Amino acid sequence: MFEAVLLTVITAATPLLIAAIGELVVERSGVLNLGVEGMMIMGAVIGFAVANQTGSGTLGVIGAIAAGMAMSALFGFLVLVLVANQVATGLALTILGLGLSGMIGEAYIGVPGLRIPELYIPILSDIPFIGPVFFQQDAIVYIGFALVIGVAYFLFRTRAGLILRSVGDNHGSAHALGYSVLKIRFMAVLFGGACAGLAGAYMSLAYTPQWVENMTAGRGWIALALVVFASWLPFRVIIGAYLFGAVSVLNLHAQAIGLGVPSQFLSSLPYLATIGVLVLISANRRLTLVNTPACLGKPFVPDR
Repeated sequence: MFEAVLLTVITAATPLLIAAIGELVVERSGVLNLGVEGMMIMGAVIGFAVANQTGSGTLGVIGAIAAGMAMSALFGFLVLVLVANQVATGLALTILGLGLSGMIGEAYIGVPGLRIPELYIPILSDIPFIGPVFFQQDAIVYIGFALVIGVAYFLFRTRAGLILRSVGDNHGSAHALGYSVLKIRFMAVLFGGACAGLAGAYMSLAYTPQWVENMTAGRGWIALALVVFASWLPFRVIIGAYLFGAVSVLNLHAQAIGLGVPSQFLSSLPYLATIGVLVLISANRRLTLVNTPACLGKPFVPDR
């Protein structure tokens, strides 16, 4: 029973982890992209469509990443080149993604999906309990952890990561030193879009291998909250993602054992938990300001 619960938590936490780590890099560069939900849902529908048409889950994942990057490129062009309002543009991106995905996915409703296969590691995968939980997941689960490690190393152990953080903290000084603020931010936005698209692919090719309209169900917003929960630190994102993943599957197991709690209330728990965590973090102003990029959400217009 415990093994089944843990496996469910892993599948629920993985898309949150991947989307949040991508948004963390975006915000570290000083850009606030509220369109994570729209990029995720586009990744989900394009990933499902490509996998269905080609019969390849790998191509489906690549298509989903490309879809997320295309959406993020549109966002980047609007907010970095045309200096549009980041909040309004991010919200518009989410609305666009939800509407466009519904139109594209209409032909795939009820179509059997293609599940990404789980990896099998000889000997290790056969260990009772430990094997299925740690060594018998699909590749995207391991990619999620690799992304966290890679992002943490990049941000705090490389010169390029230091430059990206400096752009997020003081874009004027970074520009004065000769760094291309817009280029660095655009690359960060593309990375965030790729991660959101990958998270969407996990939703439609692994978590529930089918296409259902609006199947991300607000996970993009939870991923945004996770970045704040983690105080913009990569390894804390893992804690937050698995915490919220556990809350999100609580309703399924609570209904299975017949607790008698209304299913509507249990379904709202992840979002209630998100609000509660944000309220607690906001109450501690020092904690909020410790790692918050100083130029987050502020537009940058280079001197002509």
